Amino acid sequence: MKTTTVRSAFVKAKLDYKPVLIVATLFATLALSSCASTTPTCASPQAKDLGRAITMVQASLMEGCHAHLDRYYDDLLSIAEGDPKPENKREFSQFLVWSSDNGLLSNRQAQDYYNRYFNIKFMSLKGDYNNCSHTCPNKQKVLFDMERELSDKERGLLRVSLDNNGYYRADRLYQEVELVLEATCTACAAGR
Repeated sequence: MKTTTVRSAFVKAKLDYKPVLIVATLFATLALSSCASTTPTCASPQAKDLGRAITMVQASLMEGCHAHLDRYYDDLLSIAEGDPKPENKREFSQFLVWSSDNGLLSNRQAQDYYNRYFNIKFMSLKGDYNNCSHTCPNKQKVLFDMERELSDKERGLLRVSLDNNGYYRADRLYQEVELVLEATCTACAAGR
């Protein structure tokens, strides 16, 4: 009945009530949609500056995008490759400390992320690699994992932070471990 009354008022005023009805419907839809919870977009950072990109990633992570941490880390590495400098190591270290402080990573995970890209020590070579019963049966897998990590170190040490000496030390360490593994496994096979 109110619709008829409103309609008759518009008819008396010789106005078309349809545009008003459309505007009212749009307004109600907009008001209701603003009350609904929004899911974060989890978009990649668009900044070219590493510091600004880290700030954008931190905001996204705090908004609920923590499942995308690996992708964000890769995005940040790509951004840093566009402007390589020694200070980038510190930026990544601070980002990982922040991630740990905010419960996104454990301290151990944060250290592993950092060391995998920015330290000469190989994270894939944990424990005693000079061991017949453990390493020799898995020698190819150990070397494959180390080779993949050396590629990550090339990215972090060379292309992100311009640490040529660090990368070449990691490369030498890889070659030395390969040699020690070969000698160890040959000795183990001869001792059987």
